[in-house]
Amino acid sequence: MKKPLSENKERETRLKRIFLLLGVIFIASNLRAPLTSVGPVVSDITEALSLSNTAAGLITTIPLLAFGFLSGLVPRVSQKHGMETVLMFSLFLLMVGLIVRSLGNVSTLFIGAALVGTAITVGNVLMPAFIKNYFPSRIGVVTGVYSVVMNLIAALAAGFSIRLGELTQLGWKGSIGIWIILTCITTLIWLPQLYQKPKSQNKTHDEKIEKSPTRLYSSRLAWAVTLFMGLQSLLFYCLAAWLPKAVQSWGMSPYESGWILSIVQLAQLPTTFLGAVIASRMKDQKSLSIWIGVLFLIGISGIIIWRTEYIIICCILIGISGGLAFSLAMLFFALRTQNATQAAHLSGMAQGIGYLIAGAGPPLFGGLYDMTHSWTISFIFLLIMSGILMVVGIIAGKNQTI
Repeated sequence: MKKPLSENKERETRLKRIFLLLGVIFIASNLRAPLTSVGPVVSDITEALSLSNTAAGLITTIPLLAFGFLSGLVPRVSQKHGMETVLMFSLFLLMVGLIVRSLGNVSTLFIGAALVGTAITVGNVLMPAFIKNYFPSRIGVVTGVYSVVMNLIAALAAGFSIRLGELTQLGWKGSIGIWIILTCITTLIWLPQLYQKPKSQNKTHDEKIEKSPTRLYSSRLAWAVTLFMGLQSLLFYCLAAWLPKAVQSWGMSPYESGWILSIVQLAQLPTTFLGAVIASRMKDQKSLSIWIGVLFLIGISGIIIWRTEYIIICCILIGISGGLAFSLAMLFFALRTQNATQAAHLSGMAQGIGYLIAGAGPPLFGGLYDMTHSWTISFIFLLIMSGILMVVGIIAGKNQTI
């Protein structure tokens, strides 16, 4: 009689683990696609709604500002209502945001962008803590899966955005609105998390931490993680915003320039997964931070020197480095903290300040071009940021916790 009960319990536990992993995978799939699907159809949106280029840029900038200003609030809301419930609410908010953004007028476009950014902020902050909480012995592997799915769906969303608009016969509205289907599926898959006792509310070690909260803003290590998060994001969003236009000015066609960005994103995938797995098994991650900096420096220098001649090789190097940097940034939230609550707070600080840093990058990159009428100074700016990224990565990579 005991054996069947034991087998049933084991089967139930395995099923829960499967739904947990599926939940991580599907939430990850929603965290970048609603943003990367916009870029290829910005010109269509601009023409349809008679927007200036500056106003069109706000479609992407508004979510980044939401990341920056709201990330610090998410851990507090999560502590009060539970990670699982807050993540479910974010999925409903994302659905509303995607609908509103696609309605077809200027006000709903920007309101929808704000709602989408707010919803994604929740997932950005809480998923690293959720992984630490539910997969403590598999942090590297699950973080790798989470990062790969996020970047893979983002790359596909960018590459097929125009085609999806054609298939739906809704144009740009279909391109940026079709992702509500994925969000609805994710909501159904996430439902089981609301009916189990959340581990995040176990009041043992976490309670002691909360009675004497870590002062993150006075921690050198926390600031190193924050700057690492911000600078790797800055590099990505500068390239996402301006690399296609730069190579077009050097003679590349608009179609080819769009896929150049996809090459960067696709090149990220192997190191996004393997980087997290390898990094989690290392005593420290200082050597990985050095490699990240070196590969960024080589790739960006190649673009400055040869422009489009060796652009694919340069983009692959940048993608490898960017994927490793992103997965390492996500992993630092778990590796440099003692529990899920602390991880959520560090994630909130690093992503809050980090995305404000990242948000300043594209305007500064473009501003340098306006001042000099040359892309060289703009890319030199990225070289400097790559060097700083390597330095703060070495500090964040030390084997210690906050």
